[in-house]
Amino acid sequence: MKYSFIIPVYNRPDEVDELLDSLTRQTNKDFEVMVVEDGSSVPCKEVVDGYAGRLDVHYHSKPNSGPGQTRNYGAEQSHGEYLVILDSDCILPEGYLAAVESELQRQKTDAFGGPDRAHASFTDIQKAINYAMTSFFTTGGIRGGKKKMDKFYPRSFNMGVRAEVYKALGGFSKMRFGEDIDFSIRIFQGGYACRLFPEAWVWHKRRTDLKKFFKQVHNSGIARINLYKKYPESLKIVHLLPAVFTLGIVFLLLCSLVCGWSLSLLLLFALVICIDSTWRNKSLKIGLLSIVASFIQLTGYGTGFLRAWWKRCVLGKDEFAAFEKNFYK
Repeated sequence: MKYSFIIPVYNRPDEVDELLDSLTRQTNKDFEVMVVEDGSSVPCKEVVDGYAGRLDVHYHSKPNSGPGQTRNYGAEQSHGEYLVILDSDCILPEGYLAAVESELQRQKTDAFGGPDRAHASFTDIQKAINYAMTSFFTTGGIRGGKKKMDKFYPRSFNMGVRAEVYKALGGFSKMRFGEDIDFSIRIFQGGYACRLFPEAWVWHKRRTDLKKFFKQVHNSGIARINLYKKYPESLKIVHLLPAVFTLGIVFLLLCSLVCGWSLSLLLLFALVICIDSTWRNKSLKIGLLSIVASFIQLTGYGTGFLRAWWKRCVLGKDEFAAFEKNFYK
């Protein structure tokens, strides 16, 4: 067996159904699927059982411990040479695994990752959120874009690693947020080869509304400082930009009290986002929603970053995360 798909899931049976259906359509069939239920109150066992005759799929259930430890559990049960880690809210194009195989045939590597896109069936909000998370104007292209401000670190929604390397590194840490970046950093620190596979992309739904999206990116900002405390060299200029943007908004709003023209910079940024997203998505509505999603992405991450910087770097507090009790609701 060459590939083992590792899929942690928490209360998302419908999304697991979509993901497994897309796996049945892969042109490359040399894989198994490990679905690991992370203490869900709405299990997906019946959904998984429905694919028993079409996929080499295995269902496991365990007490809730977060996605990182759930991936580790799935990896322990797997048999593949390469582990391909996906989020349960992903859908694969039929040529996904063939693209991975083609890249590995061209040049072997220890770990890899791919970008994500919005599927035509996604809601306008999901497409706007996808834009906010992948645009060069919001994330600097560091999530698999062709133009990027930092080297590519595989993310857990679309990440592959040789099973031997996974075992040597001890899998994912117990960090609740940022655990995938922590793992990617350790891949590079271990001297292993890691590459971006641009054609091995997935459709990624992400959070389904803007409130959940804010919680996600706020914790990502907190996680960046938690990662900085573990790996000081991992903090790059691109990671500071959302915090600078957030402080800039506060400054411009204060300035607007005496000079209304100070808000023109925010309006210009919003116009750039709207034009770019409208052109990419062929929809003015999505372009307008992308303005909201982009401001949420930047200020959510920025406020989380600043909050964690104050608590951890100034006050000397221990690692923490926000919205732990209701992050998935």
